[in-house]
Amino acid sequence: MHRRDFLRGAATAVPVFAVLAGRPRRGEAQELAGMALPKPQIQGGRPLMQALSDRKTIRNISEEKLSPQMLSNLLWAAWGVNRAANNGRTAPSAMNAQEISLYVFLEQGAYLFDEKAHGLKPVVAGDHRAKAGTQTGVAKAPVNLVYVADLDKYGAGLPAESKTAWSNAHAGFIGQNVYLFAASEGLASWFRAFVDGPAVAQLLNLRPGQKVLYGQTVGYPAKG
Repeated sequence: MHRRDFLRGAATAVPVFAVLAGRPRRGEAQELAGMALPKPQIQGGRPLMQALSDRKTIRNISEEKLSPQMLSNLLWAAWGVNRAANNGRTAPSAMNAQEISLYVFLEQGAYLFDEKAHGLKPVVAGDHRAKAGTQTGVAKAPVNLVYVADLDKYGAGLPAESKTAWSNAHAGFIGQNVYLFAASEGLASWFRAFVDGPAVAQLLNLRPGQKVLYGQTVGYPAKG
């Protein structure tokens, strides 16, 4: 069933971004195209109370890829736009800072989730999943999310410790959305702090004001 979903959804995952504006990145530009995700399916899934009951961390994750439709639904559940009139999101954000960026590490490259366009912007080509976490199993999982906070979005009036504390809370809200979606869809998820922040920041060519916070792995549970 998963294979049929992938083949059916692949036709809708059309490359739409040739380059990501900004400073050049190694292996990026012409080598990695962006991806327009299918429209998220916001109906169905298990009831909330059942998803809460089933929510747990599963570290033993299969290498089986998610279909484009499943990836689309996952990213929308995590941090998608659910109120287009004011760009409201599926997770709360103090002062509506919306400072968290989701970087999506797939086998073919690393992308930035464009919440408004509901697509993936290319960042760097190549398989960099191993950089999304320092623990065994990260490198072969089909999807790794990396949470990056742009602390500059808060402005100069907020103390640095408040910026960090709020961003940690925001990342936690998004991470719980991912956990609940995974529980609802029979997926495995694994949220962790063990990420080599400086290495990821260099790979993604982040600005000094951007801080790597956490990683989260998603895929089908490994059999056995």
